[in-house]
Amino acid sequence: MSSPSSPSSSAAEVVALLTVRGETVAVAESLTGGLVAAEITSVPGASKVFRGSVTAYATELKHQLLGVDATLLAERGAVDPQVAAEMAAGVRKALGADWGIATTGVAGPDPQDGQPVGTVFVAVDGRPTTEPGAAPGRKTVALRLNGGRAEIRMESVRSVLALLLERIAGEQTGNERAQDTERNGGF
Repeated sequence: MSSPSSPSSSAAEVVALLTVRGETVAVAESLTGGLVAAEITSVPGASKVFRGSVTAYATELKHQLLGVDATLLAERGAVDPQVAAEMAAGVRKALGADWGIATTGVAGPDPQDGQPVGTVFVAVDGRPTTEPGAAPGRKTVALRLNGGRAEIRMESVRSVLALLLERIAGEQTGNERAQDTERNGGF
């Protein structure tokens, strides 16, 4: 069995939660090159929740396919927190999903856009909510990862899936969270 923090177990949890909620996810990837989509679609039943993905490896595709601001890309490059946020929002809109998630960063071996190897940004964009006290569906996280190219890419996958789980859980009511905790042997 996978450890609780492995990408596969996180992907299974994402699929299970989204299935229960009747919601969908779309993925925008750069440095991970399709690995996030592969993790999600490796889970049986993923077709109920996975809308699709855009692997926008080339910088100009982030603008052309995902609607990332061209000036932002020209001024800051592709490895930037706002770029990650716009990628997540863009793929959510383009593919008609409830949630959009994105990865952008430098896996190595060389620095990119003035950013050192291991600089990664992951983002989640969810539907705006009007419920009082509900957590916002948007969040971007900056990561400074160590290791080789493969390790940096896999940790990026794990991190973006964990961020999505955190955002989904943040939208649950306190009562639902308490029930989840009891079911999982908490308290």
